[in-house]
Amino acid sequence: AAGSPLRVDRFVLAAIVSLALQIGVNFANDYSDGIRGTDRYRTGPPRLVASGLATPAEVLRAALVAFAIAALAGTILALGVAPWLIAVGLASIVAAWLYTGGPRPYGYAGMGEVMVFVFFGLVGTLGSTFVQRGSLTPTSWYAAVAVGALTTALLVVNNLRDIPGDARSGKRTLAVIVGDRTTRALYVALLVAGALATIPIAWLHPWAWLTEFACVLAVRPIRTICAGASGRDLIPALVDTGRLELVFGVVLGTTLLIAGANAP
Repeated sequence: AAGSPLRVDRFVLAAIVSLALQIGVNFANDYSDGIRGTDRYRTGPPRLVASGLATPAEVLRAALVAFAIAALAGTILALGVAPWLIAVGLASIVAAWLYTGGPRPYGYAGMGEVMVFVFFGLVGTLGSTFVQRGSLTPTSWYAAVAVGALTTALLVVNNLRDIPGDARSGKRTLAVIVGDRTTRALYVALLVAGALATIPIAWLHPWAWLTEFACVLAVRPIRTICAGASGRDLIPALVDTGRLELVFGVVLGTTLLIAGANAP
């Protein structure tokens, strides 16, 4: 109902699920890419398996522990809200594993960006809204698109950096498939989409106009991308994009909380 207070217990459980899934997918990708040999040509920071800092078994175990934590917290949360959410949680874990794991990883077939948008944008944001109020709002849908666009942009710049190595190892990411120039255009389009999706939120809840100030943080990574930076020179753009997403999320969430934006 409008004006309902924040359910702190559900917020904490949802945060644990989200963080554990993020950690789990990172370890799972490290493991799967490492045993496939994909990371031999990686230009970014060294990974555990490829660099020999940890054995494949150790990294796999870390991924499974993270997924188990996500499953436990998610089950507790779902049983207190709606049991069918357990299926959503299981689908999220399966999607996290199959990104680079399994016999036919979708991250190797140009589908990584789509799945990141769906699970880290739509599912994560809409799910967080649902566990708080038991329903979805127009605001939550716009926010899901904005968050999904920025999260996907993070993956896009990562894959842009890795085009040469991924192409050499046979990892056909979307960036490898569409090429350097189109990938750069996609990155800019996603940041623009994130900003545009925030406008109707601000129309409904004026405090959210403050979120547009976070867009200032998009200027530097866009310049880096449009200037043609490649390889390790794209790492600053990756960091800047992550910072943009973090600040955007914090500002948007805070302004909506201040506005008491449980409706419309």
